[in-house]
Amino acid sequence: MSALPSALSTQMTEAEWQARCDLAALYRISDHFGWTDIIATHMSVRVPGEPNCFLINHYEEMFHEITASSLIKMDMDGNVIGKQGRFNKAGFTIHSGVYKARPDANCAMHTHTRAGAGAAMLRDGLRPISQDVLLVLDDIVYHDYGMPATQEECDALGQSVQHGSCVVLRNHGLLTLAPTIPGALLNLYMLERACELELIARTFSEPPVMVDPEVVSRMAHRMKKARNEPSWGVQEWHALVRTVEGKGSDWRQ
Repeated sequence: MSALPSALSTQMTEAEWQARCDLAALYRISDHFGWTDIIATHMSVRVPGEPNCFLINHYEEMFHEITASSLIKMDMDGNVIGKQGRFNKAGFTIHSGVYKARPDANCAMHTHTRAGAGAAMLRDGLRPISQDVLLVLDDIVYHDYGMPATQEECDALGQSVQHGSCVVLRNHGLLTLAPTIPGALLNLYMLERACELELIARTFSEPPVMVDPEVVSRMAHRMKKARNEPSWGVQEWHALVRTVEGKGSDWRQ
């Protein structure tokens, strides 16, 4: 656990500081994977002990520049708490919508990757054609494109996420949520991989082999149980933190 800087010791709890460090690391990991869109897209985490508040990126920084102290703290009404900074209004719409609708969600990730945005344009979506998609298929929900940064879209997204934690935002991109940062990250990694393979399969001159429906059903049962475990994504998280640490990244400031 990273020590809370003395200059901030009267402004936040140690739990909030650790959440800031973990979220900043998540941005660095997303940058490592190339899940960036200049300064667009965003990840957030609910503030421990403050269920009506969440942390999100300062809307002027590249993902590799984000640090624990540069993150913005907001409430569900759109107010910035403490250190002031600019935030993405569409980002607030998405993340507040998630947290209001899903009290169990403590982390949300939104991307505009080529694979994710590409798959989001497909009329019939993701099919049971790869091992990767079977890890998330039972938890995928499709959300129709709405007007960004509006209360209407916030409410509509809140309805969609009640039916799944791996969201394909049609004509837009991807969104995942989970009780933990490692869980949201692993959900997004698997969903992103599924989208990549779906698009590859659509370039073939013959239709792909479909996984047997009985296997799909059994995998769904297994994965539902796995995603509910506190350990979901934790090993992968530690490995990826080591990976970005090896690049010399220092986000704990």
